[in-house]
Amino acid sequence: MVDMKELSMNRDSNMVYFRKVLENIRRRNKEKLENLLAETQTELKALKNRMDNAEEQINDLEERLMEITQSGQQRENQMKKHESNMRDLWDTIKQANLHIIGIPEGEEKEKGVENICEEIMPENFSNLKETVTKIQESQRAPNKLNPKRPTARQGIIKIVKVKEKIQKVTREKQSINYKGTPIRLSSDFSKETLQARREWQDIFKF
Repeated sequence: MVDMKELSMNRDSNMVYFRKVLENIRRRNKEKLENLLAETQTELKALKNRMDNAEEQINDLEERLMEITQSGQQRENQMKKHESNMRDLWDTIKQANLHIIGIPEGEEKEKGVENICEEIMPENFSNLKETVTKIQESQRAPNKLNPKRPTARQGIIKIVKVKEKIQKVTREKQSINYKGTPIRLSSDFSKETLQARREWQDIFKF
């Protein structure tokens, strides 16, 4: 015959055992979860620190890049301003110069550029008798003759006060000759200034 009292004691003993087992399982799982949570929080904190450092470095690089860009732009602007000032100074120095284009090579050896001018002026500018006396300098440019050059070198004369008058008459006549051969007269400006003038002329044509 089954002893009910013994069964009850065994049941109670088993319940106590199972409770302890369950409690141990819960405790171990809780510790594992707490450890996992702590590790995760530590990793997230480390990741956030790395992200903050990376963001700070990116900001520093962006600021540095902006400084370099601004510095480069300032240097470029300074160089452009310097070039412009040099061009203006050069144009001012050469303001009194007048280019004579189309004089055959060798003419100046016999007569000199200034004497050629003395022939050009009466032939084309009879109303500017004082021109010859105003010539300060005269030369060929470039100074050295290049046998391979397809065109004659230009003559350059430096004239004070009457250059504008000569240019005005040249525009009105539209044809200047030397010994019956057409020649051209032009101002002695830098390449940049001449290019800028041509561009403005193209704009005004529209």
